[in-house]
Amino acid sequence: MAASTDTTAGKTGFRAWLNKRLPVDEFVDSQLIGYFAPKNFNLWYFFGSLALLVFVIQILSGIFLTMHYKPSEAMAFDSVEYIMREVEWGWLIRYLHSTGASFFFIVVYLHMFRALMYGSYRAPRELLWILGMLLYLALMAEAFMGYVLPWGNMSYWGAQVIVNLFGTIPVIGPGIVEWIRGDYGIADSTLNRFFALHVIAVPFAIAFLILMHLVALRQTGSNNPDGIEIKAKTGADGKPLDGIPFHPYYTVKDIVGVGVFLLFFCGVIFFVPTFGGLFLEKPNFEPANALSTPEHIAPVWYFTAFYAMLRAVPDQQMGALLMLLAIVVLFFLPWLDRSPVKSIRYKGWISKLALALFVVAFVALSYLGLQPADGLYVILARIFTAVYFAFFILMPWYTSIETCKPAPERVSYHA
Repeated sequence: MAASTDTTAGKTGFRAWLNKRLPVDEFVDSQLIGYFAPKNFNLWYFFGSLALLVFVIQILSGIFLTMHYKPSEAMAFDSVEYIMREVEWGWLIRYLHSTGASFFFIVVYLHMFRALMYGSYRAPRELLWILGMLLYLALMAEAFMGYVLPWGNMSYWGAQVIVNLFGTIPVIGPGIVEWIRGDYGIADSTLNRFFALHVIAVPFAIAFLILMHLVALRQTGSNNPDGIEIKAKTGADGKPLDGIPFHPYYTVKDIVGVGVFLLFFCGVIFFVPTFGGLFLEKPNFEPANALSTPEHIAPVWYFTAFYAMLRAVPDQQMGALLMLLAIVVLFFLPWLDRSPVKSIRYKGWISKLALALFVVAFVALSYLGLQPADGLYVILARIFTAVYFAFFILMPWYTSIETCKPAPERVSYHA
């Protein structure tokens, strides 16, 4: 006879009552204790859980901001000033949200870099990677619309630049631009629809994609720094020999990571919330003014790499296409990598050099996107844009010809 699976056996009181109606213990047993993760996770595996933490911070701080924010052309900027100056602890709530947006991208970029290092986009995790990229796109849309809502001068002119890019689409471009704006210019209607999308529609999409991302992760299992599948080696009990229960081992480890993260996060909020103009630009402390263009229009730092690519091409239509391709090409990464091993630990020197150059190119483009679009800055942007795309275009070639080290049969642990 099969063993009983009744999780309420031997339990009394409220816990037993709750589990008969909501399978809390069953969920913990199957999805946390019953989920075996590789035993050789390192510091790079903190950033997935940290991204989830920042998402929660953004939702909670956003709820309190919406209690006082007025999504109208006449009152948006003043309502933000009211939050900062008059609402009790309003300045903290606003900085939690604005700084949280930057930290969201920091942890997401580090999470993506870890995937590039250890081949977490390779089979059988192609769908996991694609869901992550869709999540990245949704996050970009959410951040852009949230950036416009304070209705500062840089918000206004940044929206003008980004929204007008859709006008480069042949035939339907002008109609799309008018539909996005809801008017013939960036105005009251634009703020209203951006507010609705930023507060309701896109967060629901992000939450759904996070759920699907976690479900896909649960199905395939986590990758590890060695890039080998722990499910291939199981004991007599059917459990992976190189796996340990996610709870309590990694839940406790993640709590330590959360503590360290919050030290940095709170340090920025309390001491350098604008981070020298990177997180909140000086022109955004001035109200939107259609007659006063900022000296240098640039998006927030997490978009500047793609903005540098846009400006590297003289033709705006080609620049917009290049910027789009820079994101789209990431979706095809699982099929571009032909290496016999997944992890950078065992790949050849060409792959290691290519990844290093890719990181340098992305950081350099992020810096160049903040600089004026003239002279040496444009030349450098073109060079680093070429390096960025070369990483993907040449990947099928250099990953198939290089000599790799053999991956171990069992995971290796490095203290």
